[in-house]
Amino acid sequence: MTIEANTWLYVAIQKNGPEEKIVGQTDAEHGISFIPAFLDKETAQQAMFHLHLEKKSKYEIHAIIYDDLARYAVEGGFVIFVLDEDGKVTERLPAV
Repeated sequence: MTIEANTWLYVAIQKNGPEEKIVGQTDAEHGISFIPAFLDKETAQQAMFHLHLEKKSKYEIHAIIYDDLARYAVEGGFVIFVLDEDGKVTERLPAV
C-alpha cells in the first residue's frame, strides 16, 4: 500500500488522566526511536501485545492522518514504522 499525506493510519495512544500522547518505541539495538503505526484498527489491536507498554497506563487505538503523524514524529525525533499484527516492520516511513 502506498502511504500518502491523507492516508489514515492507526496508532496507540497512552492515556494518563486527561493527558494523551502517541506511543513511541525504541529499537535499542539500532538506536532508533519510532512510532508504531498500522494500516487498520484490527491489526493495531492485535499488535498491542508486541509493544513495550507501561503496565499502569491505559491505551487506546486512534486513527490519524499520515501528514499529521509525520509532523508529530519529526518534532519528537521519531521515524514511523508500519507494523503488521505480529509487530513486524512492513514499511519505514520518512517522517517528513
